[in-house]
Amino acid sequence: MHRYFVYILKCADDSYYTGVTNDLDRRLIEHQSGHNPDSYTHSRRPVEIVFNREFKYIDQAIAFEKQVKGWSRKKKEAIIQDNWDLLHPLAECLNNTSHKKYGTGVSARPKPLSV
Repeated sequence: MHRYFVYILKCADDSYYTGVTNDLDRRLIEHQSGHNPDSYTHSRRPVEIVFNREFKYIDQAIAFEKQVKGWSRKKKEAIIQDNWDLLHPLAECLNNTSHKKYGTGVSARPKPLSV
């Protein structure tokens, strides 16, 4: 049976790196050793794994990795802290142009007409 992992590393500069692998131990060693000088983590070592989730199928792991990479820092920290219930509230749009504020499904205020 194959196993795939989506993982989040916390870097020395306090940033997060999200990746996918089939060997979590090997991948951490590669990140720590600076295996690839062009990688994001190379200049941000040391790193530590702060989250990982196992998947049976690679396509599911890759899809989840892409999803997490698009998340805000707060959403990543929610799953790191195993607080999955915060994901939905953290995903809500709270800016002044929210469709919730205007109630029409329009995501922004209409621009005034110029005369």
